[in-house]
Amino acid sequence: MALLQKEFIQIRRNKTILRLIIVLPVVQLLILVNAATLEMNNLHIAVCDNDHSALSNRLVSELDASPFFRLSPEPRNVESGIHQIEEGTVDFLLVIAAGFEKEAIAGQTSRIQLLANAINSQQAQLGYAYLQQVAHRSMQNFAVEMKGVEPESKISTTSAFWYNPELNYKFFMVPGILVVLVSVVGMFLTSMNLVREKEMGTIEQINVTPVRKSTFIVAKLLPFLIIGLFELGLGLIIGKLVYDVPIEGSLWLIFGIGTLYLIGLLGLGLLLSTFSSSQQQVTFVSYFFLLVFILMSGIFTSVDNMPEWGQNVNLINPFFYFIDVMRSILLKGAGLADLWRQVGGISFLAVTLVTLAVFNYRKAS
Repeated sequence: MALLQKEFIQIRRNKTILRLIIVLPVVQLLILVNAATLEMNNLHIAVCDNDHSALSNRLVSELDASPFFRLSPEPRNVESGIHQIEEGTVDFLLVIAAGFEKEAIAGQTSRIQLLANAINSQQAQLGYAYLQQVAHRSMQNFAVEMKGVEPESKISTTSAFWYNPELNYKFFMVPGILVVLVSVVGMFLTSMNLVREKEMGTIEQINVTPVRKSTFIVAKLLPFLIIGLFELGLGLIIGKLVYDVPIEGSLWLIFGIGTLYLIGLLGLGLLLSTFSSSQQQVTFVSYFFLLVFILMSGIFTSVDNMPEWGQNVNLINPFFYFIDVMRSILLKGAGLADLWRQVGGISFLAVTLVTLAVFNYRKAS
C-alpha cells in the first residue's frame, strides 16, 4: 500500500502525465477517426469529351453530381489531360470517343476510356469501380428513355450488410484507434516510470529495502492498469456520444479482457524498462515495438491479406488480438465462447511478459 501511495503521488505531481491521460484520447479520437479513413470522396477527374452529345453531357453531369468525383476543367485534348495526371492536378482522365451516342442508339457497344494515376493503387481501383457505377446507371437510364421500358435483368442481387448495415467506416475505426491510444499511453507511461527512477537515483533506495520483486512490480503496474481502464472507458464514452458506435456485446467482457490485455502490455513496458538505462533509450525501443505492432495489427488492412509469415508474426502481437476482440464485441455482440482464441493469446502473452519482467528486474537487498 505504501508503494501504491507513492506511485499515485508521483502521477498526481506530474502535470504532463495528467494532461496526457485526459487530453490525448479525447483529441486523438476526434481527429484520427475522421482522418484515418479508406473511403474515397472528391476524386479529381477531367473529362475529354470528343462526342459532345446529349448522352455524353448526361454522363458528365452525373459525374459532377456524384460525391465520389470533383470535376476539373475539360482539357483541350487527351495529351493535355495526361499532362494534368502527370502534374498531379487530377486523379483520373475520362475519354469519351466521338460517336459515343450514335453507338448507344444503334445498340452497339459504347466504349469510354479511363486513365488513372495508380501511384495510390487503392484509390485507382475504387475510382474505377465508382466510375463503373455512374456510367452503368447513366446508360441504363438512357436505355429506358429510348425504349420506354426498363431492360430485364437476368440476375437480381439483394445485399445485406451484417453488423454495420450503413457501412459506416467510423464504426470500424473507433475500436482500433481506441486500442492503439490505450496501448500507447499504458506502455509508454509504464516503461518511462521505472527508467525515470533509475535516472533520479530513487530506485537504489527501493532496492535496499526488504520489498520483494513481485510486490514492487505489482505496485508499478497497478496504477497504470487503472489508468488504462479509465482510458478505455473514456474512449468508449466518446465513441458512443460522438460517433454513435454500437455496443452490441457486454461491457463487462470488454473490461475483463481489457484488464488481461493491459497487464500483458504493461508487463512489456516494464520489461523494456529493465533493459534500458535512460528515458531516451526506452522511448526508442518502445517506439520500435509500437510501430511494428500497430502496422501488423490489422487496424487499417485485413490480416488475412498479409503473407503467411506476417500472420504468424501476429501470433505474438497483443494489438492484433485486442483490436479483433473490441470490434467483435462492439459490432457483433460476440461472447467469450466466440473469442476463446483471442483470449487465450492475450492470456499467454500477459503471463509470459509479466513473468519475464519480474525475473529480469535485478534487485539488490
